[in-house]
Amino acid sequence: MKDDGAGLKVSRLLAEEGYNVLEVGTDIFLLANHYSGEERLIIIDAILSDKLRPGEIIHLRGEEVFDKLKAEIRSAHFMGAIDGLNLLMALDERLAKAEMHFIGIVAKEIDLGMELSGEVRRAIPKVVELAEKLAASGQ
Repeated sequence: MKDDGAGLKVSRLLAEEGYNVLEVGTDIFLLANHYSGEERLIIIDAILSDKLRPGEIIHLRGEEVFDKLKAEIRSAHFMGAIDGLNLLMALDERLAKAEMHFIGIVAKEIDLGMELSGEVRRAIPKVVELAEKLAASGQ
C-alpha cells in the first residue's frame, strides 16, 4: 500500500544490522506470541495526519504514545497498532512495564503499489538512525 510500507522498510534495514525486529504488519497481536519480556519496545509505522507534512517524523514516548496518537494522528489501519498494543498491555503485566517508543512517518500515498513516495523514502534513513539511537541508549 505504498507509504504504508514505511515501517516494513525500516524494520528490514534494522534486521540487516542485527537488531531484534518483529514484523507484525497490520496484526499487532502477533506481539503476544513473540514478546519475551524486553524492557524497551520501539514501534515504527506509517501514520496519517492533516497537520504534519508527508515524510515528517514524530517520536513519542511512554503515555504520550497513547495520548497523542488517539487525539491527533490516525493509523492507516482499522484497528491501529496503538489500540491493539493498549489491549495487549492490559493482558500482559510485563508489557505494561516496558519502556515504549513510537516512531511515525507521515504517509503521502496510501494506495495499491509497492513504491514509497519521495518524501517518505527520504525519511527512512533518519528513522533508522533514530531507532538505532533509542535501541543503543535507552533514551
